[in-house]
Amino acid sequence: MVRRSKGTRSKTRQVLRKRPRERGQPPTTRILQTFEEGEKASIIIDPSIHKGQPHRRFYGLTGTIVGKQGEAYLLDVKCGNKKKTLIVRPEHLRKQLA
Repeated sequence: MVRRSKGTRSKTRQVLRKRPRERGQPPTTRILQTFEEGEKASIIIDPSIHKGQPHRRFYGLTGTIVGKQGEAYLLDVKCGNKKKTLIVRPEHLRKQLA
């Protein structure tokens, strides 16, 4: 028998997939976008950029920006009854409309 793969991107064939017209590198504005502390942001993982990617279980969740760590942002997300702090680069975040 073959051993099962247990990587961080396992079982993500449908989740981490781009639509045909979205293929390739993202626009520069998405990489250079900035967030302020206390602002809401949604996690939409860009599969073409592996650096600063959160785990797939957080895909689609919305959290609050708490701070900055290098190029990445610290994001507080509620996962069940716990509050978790994620380190996510701006390519994988979208501003939440108020």
